[in-house]
Amino acid sequence: MFVELIATIVAGIACAGLVMLLNISTGRRLPKWMMPVAAGLGMIGMTISNEYTWYARTTERLPEGLEVAMTVDEQGWLRPWTQLWPYTKRFVALDVATARAHQDLPDQKLADLYFFGRWSPVNQAPMLFDCAGGRAALLIDGADFAADGSVSNADWQAMGADDPILALACKG
Repeated sequence: MFVELIATIVAGIACAGLVMLLNISTGRRLPKWMMPVAAGLGMIGMTISNEYTWYARTTERLPEGLEVAMTVDEQGWLRPWTQLWPYTKRFVALDVATARAHQDLPDQKLADLYFFGRWSPVNQAPMLFDCAGGRAALLIDGADFAADGSVSNADWQAMGADDPILALACKG
């Protein structure tokens, strides 16, 4: 976040500097308001660029075994360009490398989910998937495991057959 702030300030200074050089080369014929407007436009452009490239920069640094299961695109009227080109503000990644199943319950998979947000810390939560039943339960608190692999006190939630998180957890 701090690096993005510095990059935005540098972009503003660079755009103002370009207008200053252009003004000098034209014999100081440009209006005085051009330099601050150029600085502001450069900073806005850098901010927009950072918003649109955050998802790609973040996903390319994901560790091996972490796969993106779902993305959430953002549109807002305060950013009118997002009505045409929404940007990815959040996504969910599933740790397929450490996903596991109990030998007595092969249709149930236990995997860690990671929740990424543009201006939020990464959150992690274990989730149990019932691939045959099309449901899942977050195992944050209250679930108990028996020796045979069964789970009690889990808050099961139905998931659609086309749910991307369930599909990724249950593949293979």
